[in-house]
Amino acid sequence: MFGIRFAEGALGDLDAVPQFQRGKLLDAIERQLSETPRSPSRNRKELAGVVPPWDQIRPVWELRVGDYRVFYDVDVERAVVIVQAVRRKGRKTTQEIL
Repeated sequence: MFGIRFAEGALGDLDAVPQFQRGKLLDAIERQLSETPRSPSRNRKELAGVVPPWDQIRPVWELRVGDYRVFYDVDVERAVVIVQAVRRKGRKTTQEIL
């Protein structure tokens, strides 16, 4: 079981999300990232070649929740998922919304 932490920037991102969508995002984060955060699925994938704006030493993962994308990394040694950003996708590319 993995704990879930939110980076300061991700908390700010969540504040900007409408409350109804915020609940769906938090439910999906808890449900999909607490047990197998590094297993690719239909809505979850590792992003290869993406350079995030935060200091990053681990691979960046993306969780798709409707029109929103949750960007996170996983510290396996500490069994924790760190949500780095939550962004609305729209028609932009992943690199553009980071």
